[in-house]
Amino acid sequence: MMGYRYSAINKLHLQFFASGSLKGLLRASLTYTSPALLYSTSSIIGEKPILVRDFIQSALYDPNHGYFSQRSGSVGLLEKSIKFNQLEGRRAYLQYLDDIYKQNEISWFTPVELFKPWYAHGIAEAIMRTANFSVPLKIYEIGGGSGTCAKCIMDYIMLNAPERVYKNMTYTSVEISSSLAKQQLETVGEVRSHLSKFRVECRDATDPSGWGDVDSQPCWVIMLEVLDNLPHDIIYSGNQVSPWLEVWLEKQHDNAHVSEVYKPIQDPLIGRCIEIINLDKDNSTMGSSAVSTAKSIWSKVFPKPRRSWIPTGCLKLLEVLHGALPKMSLIASDFSYLPDVSIPGERAPLVSTKKDGKSSDLKSYLDAKGDSDIFFPTDFWLLERIDHYCSGSVSLWKDKSSKKGKKRRTITLGTDQFMGEFGLPSKTRTKDGYNPLLDDFKNTKFYISVPTHNTK
Repeated sequence: MMGYRYSAINKLHLQFFASGSLKGLLRASLTYTSPALLYSTSSIIGEKPILVRDFIQSALYDPNHGYFSQRSGSVGLLEKSIKFNQLEGRRAYLQYLDDIYKQNEISWFTPVELFKPWYAHGIAEAIMRTANFSVPLKIYEIGGGSGTCAKCIMDYIMLNAPERVYKNMTYTSVEISSSLAKQQLETVGEVRSHLSKFRVECRDATDPSGWGDVDSQPCWVIMLEVLDNLPHDIIYSGNQVSPWLEVWLEKQHDNAHVSEVYKPIQDPLIGRCIEIINLDKDNSTMGSSAVSTAKSIWSKVFPKPRRSWIPTGCLKLLEVLHGALPKMSLIASDFSYLPDVSIPGERAPLVSTKKDGKSSDLKSYLDAKGDSDIFFPTDFWLLERIDHYCSGSVSLWKDKSSKKGKKRRTITLGTDQFMGEFGLPSKTRTKDGYNPLLDDFKNTKFYISVPTHNTK
């Protein structure tokens, strides 16, 4: 589930290419899907209803029909780095992107690939400034793509860290795609000395059994563009004061259509996610009875249904990671905002497909039939709450009077801030000063989280 990346122009420059003639370039990069590969929405659902997250999991990752399973060998790998300082400016850069996509018709490129080695070098520098070198450096990457991030990080550490750090380090990629796992070994193996320190574990990172025994040693976990494709659930409320209900999907009597069914909250993962978000604060007993009565009257006169997409996939992953690697430090990057989302609900996804050479956004997630990418914005405020919750700082919400300190030190930075602090922005700047790495990523952020012993 974690091993896949987005169609680069469609996601990478989503905000930048939102309008005008550039939209054609944005749409041109989506991967074509043969109609023979499609399967109906109703075929995902058996005789029993399923949760929305299970529908999304199947639509994206089903081994035979899922969107990413059909594209697991299509992650782009550039033969050479882009020489940004040889490009005149924005127009020349866009033309260069157009050319490489025409040359690599079935591929998409991640930021770490388009901006190699500088994107990964920024991440490596952030690790080096924070890592405890009194113990061997241990890095995990969830979904390593083509292996470029791993290779470039190991290159940087080999050239810039003390010799013993590189000599004793290990780098593990947790990758669900067997074809990408093979590609990663080939990419990293371009530097022979890296191979003795690198390994790929072909498995699902959200499966706790794959992690084995708890590893209490300090380590780093890297997740680049992973959160946006993690399954989500939907919760629904009929008005402003009614309790939240979880959404299930079931076949209608004709077995050709699927409908949503609303049930009281019973799924443990959804329940924990709601507790973390504190979405039911409006239904709490806190506050005056007059206010509660006013809200109740208002909701009856002007009822307004509520829908919210909740990141249960993210919660599940972080629960597993914190359980397996309690002293991990985390670096994650993803979209903080997606424009032009027509699907209803807070934190709703974009669902994008391409047929007959033309791309379009679907108006319903239920229209995803193996030919559609489903990707979500990341609520970084909520990501931080989930991170603290999974680290064991439950008292932050359950007992506000507790003086127990947080177990994590966290910070969220815009991509331009992160790269300005840890990267080398001059390396991705064109002749006229335009810098796509800093200028085009206004809707993306980095999240850094490190453990602390401040528990008093």
